[in-house]
Amino acid sequence: MAEAGPARLADPDVEARLARLDELLEGLESTPGPVTRPATEAVGLLTEVYGEALARVLDLADTALAARLADDELLGHLLVLHDIHPEPAERRAARAVERLRPAVRERGGDVEWAGVEEGVARVRLTTGGGCGSGCGSGGGVDVTDAVRAAVLAAAPELTGVEPVPDPEERRPAPAFVPLATLTHRGAP
Repeated sequence: MAEAGPARLADPDVEARLARLDELLEGLESTPGPVTRPATEAVGLLTEVYGEALARVLDLADTALAARLADDELLGHLLVLHDIHPEPAERRAARAVERLRPAVRERGGDVEWAGVEEGVARVRLTTGGGCGSGCGSGGGVDVTDAVRAAVLAAAPELTGVEPVPDPEERRPAPAFVPLATLTHRGAP
């Protein structure tokens, strides 16, 4: 009979531990006293050592394994944290937009990656079905916030996310010219 491996954490358990870690670190940083500085230094040094270990794993991995490691949500975030992610920020952000696209389309809109300019992600976001930002659920504002959050989670090195106007929406509406002005030009 095969021996069971070490117990693994499900994603919700990892998220709960990360949230608790954030709480503990915030509490530690705001606690005065002689223990605070060495404790935060210990956490920093431990993080550096684990980052170095992760970088060495990545160095030993072939291209396919490195891609699989980077695609794992937790590992991908750790690779970004330690600035060793094998994919550039722009590619990660573009993939985040593509992952959101089906959900945005379900809401009657669309989202497209438009690139990065001076560290700012650019996305083209359209809302459909006559449901602009005035929809009861927040419409375009909710979608814009979701896109911004997803892009910055995938590529925190970027400084922001800005919408790019849709070329179709930028066209000025045709001017209304009353028929009477066309037929009576020469009339006094």
